[in-house]
Amino acid sequence: MEQAQLRITLNGEPRAVPSPSTVADLVASLGLRADQVAVERNKKLVRRAQHAETSLCDGDEVEVVTFFGGG
Repeated sequence: MEQAQLRITLNGEPRAVPSPSTVADLVASLGLRADQVAVERNKKLVRRAQHAETSLCDGDEVEVVTFFGGG
């Protein structure tokens, strides 16, 4: 049995993700750490504390920006 997929736009590119998925699931699937990213869903910032409870929906536009410290 094939798992249902959501179609989202991630950083301007179409992408399929498993349904259901949360912002936290997406960040983890990208191999990123939640404390090193900022995530916008449909042009609204998703606070890190809400990543696990923010569900992705078909057609969502998601922007993920990574932060790297340096010196």
